[in-house]
Amino acid sequence: MARYKLLIEYDGTRYSGWQKQYNAKTIQGVLLTVAGEIFKGERVDIQGSGRTDIGVHALCQAAHLDVKTMIAPHIIRMKFNDALPKDINILNVEKTHPNFHARHDAISRSYLYQISRRRTSFGKNYVWWIKDKLDFNTMIKASEYFKGMKNFASFTDDNPGEKSTKVLIEDIQFAESGDLILIRIIGSHFLWKMVRRMVGVIAEAGRGKLDVRNIPALLNSDSALPALLTAPPSGLFLEQVLYKGDKLKEQLLPLICI
Repeated sequence: MARYKLLIEYDGTRYSGWQKQYNAKTIQGVLLTVAGEIFKGERVDIQGSGRTDIGVHALCQAAHLDVKTMIAPHIIRMKFNDALPKDINILNVEKTHPNFHARHDAISRSYLYQISRRRTSFGKNYVWWIKDKLDFNTMIKASEYFKGMKNFASFTDDNPGEKSTKVLIEDIQFAESGDLILIRIIGSHFLWKMVRRMVGVIAEAGRGKLDVRNIPALLNSDSALPALLTAPPSGLFLEQVLYKGDKLKEQLLPLICI
């Protein structure tokens, strides 16, 4: 049995997230089905660096593949891409240390969120169109309250009894590109729906409907507001999974031009 590191990009529009489910089409499920066809008769396992939710995309999801094979990594990549649907693509395959773990060895992750200031015909599945006028500087001010080690219990549907809801947010970066507002959130790890709720709160502040001074209260107490403000999955991309020695991409670039 050998272990391979996979880098994967996908359009999550048609999928019920990353994690395999028996009653829904998922990214992990499709990859395992294709792996079963490639490595007939062999036991295979594919584990991701984390789960992405329904409709969320990935520019570079990391995973590891366990399989007994003599096929070279570049041929494994080719065989996967020949069989995968057009909205899932393997970027790279490399043989790695048997103890490498896509999730446990990751030291940080970055997510990109795209907000559009106008209706778009071509980027509908990749942005959140907000009709209201947004104050860009207020959104930046709102984001400052999330930085550092904070308790995101009100920003997730994860059960706090099963896992810690404290997360280290290393940085939040903003950029404007045409009619797009780009938000990059970098953290140690992320809870279920956490990024979308952070973006929802930031956008509400940008609309002028939430005083940024009230954001600490959302982090320091049990609040239902972040759930009500959850941003749609369409604008969210898992941008990068970082391991020891990796560097974050310097430029914050849009995925579409509008």
